[in-house]
Amino acid sequence: MEIDHLAVTCASLEEGAAWVEERLGVPLDPGGRHERFGTWNRLLSLGPGLYLEVIAPEPGTAPAVTRWFDLDHAGDPRLGNWIVRVPDLDAALADAPPEVGEALPLSRGDLSWTVTVPPDGSLPWGGAHPTLIRWSPGLHPADRLPDKGVRLIGLEVGHPRAPRLKQLLAGLTDPRLSIITTDEPSLRARFLTPRGEVTL
Repeated sequence: MEIDHLAVTCASLEEGAAWVEERLGVPLDPGGRHERFGTWNRLLSLGPGLYLEVIAPEPGTAPAVTRWFDLDHAGDPRLGNWIVRVPDLDAALADAPPEVGEALPLSRGDLSWTVTVPPDGSLPWGGAHPTLIRWSPGLHPADRLPDKGVRLIGLEVGHPRAPRLKQLLAGLTDPRLSIITTDEPSLRARFLTPRGEVTL
């Protein structure tokens, strides 16, 4: 297991991008559209194999399914989800709680991946349990993003059932990750940026 990317969820991509750019002090790069879910995003490199996305419903779209990342209920920009890369998604799903959802194959341009999405589009464990992803061999989004000097230095995941979450994520040994007991699910990420340390 490896941290693959972090997602800032929001009702408006423009507002979400401006919120992140104001805080991190660097411009985001173009992303793309996810036709199945009626969403679009913008991206920022966090170094090799890691990136930040801002994702929102795309205006004028009416997908036949519930939008992922709980975006049918999106509001103000916030760090809403984290996504973990696994080498064997079937094996990871066998050990994951049912709230993680089912594996769906997706593609955009020359990128293809399989990702877990609950049927109701919710965030597993209120966003505390990560979405699971496996990229097809080849390009990863972080490979094509310019490096703007922003790095993830800490990710704090809070949940009332933190001990159980630690058990479920025992294969994720990233020293930047801390899982703590909180009354409500929460996510906090610390970044080193050209203007210093910033928390989202």
